[in-house]
Amino acid sequence: MLGICRGRRKFLAASLSLLCIPAVTWIYLFAGSFEDGKPVSLSPLESQAHSPRYTASSQRERESLELRMREVEEENRALRRQLSLAQGRAPAHRRGNHSKTYSMEEGTGDSENLRAGIVAGNSSECGQQPVVEKCETIHVAIVCAGYNASRDVVTLVKSVLFHRRNPLHFHLVADSIAEQILATLFRTWMVPAVRVDFYNADELKSEVSWIPNKHYSGIYGLMKLVLTKTLPANLERVIVLDTDITFATDIAELWAVFHKFKGQQVLGLVENQSDWYLGNLWKNHRPWPALGRGYNTGVILLLLDKLRKMKWEQMWRLTAERELMGMLSTSLADQDIFNAVIKQNPFLVYQLPCFWNVQLSDHTRSEQCYRDVSDLKLQKQLSELDEDDLCYEFRRERFTVHRTHLYFLHYEYEPTADNTDVTLVAQLSMDRLQMLEAICKHWEGPISLALYLSDAEAQQFLRYAQGSEVLMSRHNVGYHIVYKEGQFYPVNLLRNVAMKHISTPYMFLSDIDFLPMYGLYEYLRKSVIQLDLANTKKAMIVPAFETLRYRLSFPKSKAELLSMLDMGTLFTFRYHVWTKGHAPTNFAKWRTATTPYRVEWEADFEPYVVVRRDCPEYDRRFVGFGWNKVAHIMELDAQEYEFTVLPNAYMIHMPHAPSFDITKFRSNKQYRICLKTLKEEFQQDMSRRYGFAALKYLTAENNS
Repeated sequence: MLGICRGRRKFLAASLSLLCIPAVTWIYLFAGSFEDGKPVSLSPLESQAHSPRYTASSQRERESLELRMREVEEENRALRRQLSLAQGRAPAHRRGNHSKTYSMEEGTGDSENLRAGIVAGNSSECGQQPVVEKCETIHVAIVCAGYNASRDVVTLVKSVLFHRRNPLHFHLVADSIAEQILATLFRTWMVPAVRVDFYNADELKSEVSWIPNKHYSGIYGLMKLVLTKTLPANLERVIVLDTDITFATDIAELWAVFHKFKGQQVLGLVENQSDWYLGNLWKNHRPWPALGRGYNTGVILLLLDKLRKMKWEQMWRLTAERELMGMLSTSLADQDIFNAVIKQNPFLVYQLPCFWNVQLSDHTRSEQCYRDVSDLKLQKQLSELDEDDLCYEFRRERFTVHRTHLYFLHYEYEPTADNTDVTLVAQLSMDRLQMLEAICKHWEGPISLALYLSDAEAQQFLRYAQGSEVLMSRHNVGYHIVYKEGQFYPVNLLRNVAMKHISTPYMFLSDIDFLPMYGLYEYLRKSVIQLDLANTKKAMIVPAFETLRYRLSFPKSKAELLSMLDMGTLFTFRYHVWTKGHAPTNFAKWRTATTPYRVEWEADFEPYVVVRRDCPEYDRRFVGFGWNKVAHIMELDAQEYEFTVLPNAYMIHMPHAPSFDITKFRSNKQYRICLKTLKEEFQQDMSRRYGFAALKYLTAENNS
């Protein structure tokens, strides 16, 4: 061993010497090529090339030197080839490419498989072979249905993206719920080199609905059987994954295993790690037929082109019909049918190493298996912004795209027969989470919430919600996660997300720190009919009050509220810091009103209103604190909405610590300057959109 090491040292020393000779020579030759930016003489030979004293002998010396240089270069190339061959003979475990040793470890590899990998583009001059060609697209198919499954898909996709280097094409067989959620998620995620296609799972139900199935996945658990018909006819191969899979390596390594298939192998599967198909889990346990322990279908490599030629559809259908005569139903959905087909046709399977599908459930042998980014979130409009602008950070927020996960928890909604239903709309961050249970107790109708969270906070929220009896008993609350990006709280973006995904014709635009009065939901539905909101442009105002007490005996009637107002337990909202925000509501008139009354828009008015779902969105330029609701109410007025105060409605603001954004507004002069600038630009935009009618907003602002 020592002799080998010494021999290698000598070989390396010689190699370095030969490499250094031409390098030093060329450095010497070119070092004098330029002096003070001007060409200078390389040698006496060159300096004499155009002089009378230049002789034929000098010309021969120059040619001799050039010939020697070419010889040295040739020796250098030969040495590099020799080094490459020496590296090619290095032990397999010290190299990054796949070799026969790796193939044998993975089950069925041989020299033919190795050659297939090289033909596919895995070879290189230095023997360092990439797993898959850099630009080759990897195709992944996933069957996904419902709210909870879409959440699992996000974890799966994240793990794939974390390790991947290749373009990805996801083929998602999804129901309408999952498609709505995931289409929004991928559109707002804006991950480069990722394409997503959806296939309507509901249209495929007839293909498998005839199969009795006891598995919890229901009919969707059988849809992997029809992927040869569902996926595009020109798609030759695909990796099929269950939604509960998590990748710990580059998916390209799994994609490369296709090159190891030979003969009639068309399915890549991992052996089942539980004893299910051995039939010994309990007395009278009778599983479907399988080859030995059977195969798990959580991860499948499908050679679609060959499967189609083999008439896969006919093959699995005949097998299922035959076995169902005795088995009556499947227990493990598609997995039972795959295994029954393989039992009859074992040549179809290429057995994947078990580490490609480590099964972590009970009674498995899983322990035997262990072993430059640019800012993608900004649209092209950013290039038009001036980075020297002192308000640049505010302006860029308007164009930031936030990854959005709709319906993070299960959601159910049944439309009302009278078409008067109202959804409470609000937004929140993690520090307002404690308000959710109280709001659910005060408002029995549907709720749409946009939550601004980090990935870690989203998991904390999930645990919080699943541990709350109040939240888990409510299925008509839509939780939409907008993931954190940037330095400002995107309050109006959040409101727009919550508004866009309501299922009712009307919405109550509230904030998370307000508790509506008991019975407000039913009162608003009656008011919708009374004020004919369906056929008129009205914004019904719910008067806002506040308390400074963390413990409050919530008033159960208007009379009780007025009594608390007189005693100083309650106040009109923000009367002491921002009177203009709610002064037009005319609280003095409200005290004695018994019928709805109309009020006029005034500068800085920002009431909480009930409107039709087709009302304008909030303006995204306003982030953090300040003018976010004011601008929206101004636009409602510009569109000739009539503001009507409801005489028997109220809501109460509950005390809490000031937000980070309001603290910045109060302490940072530049923050206030930028907000004023954005406000002026918004008013100019209003003038362009609404013409002469919008002049009153500038006049009102100047007079206030």
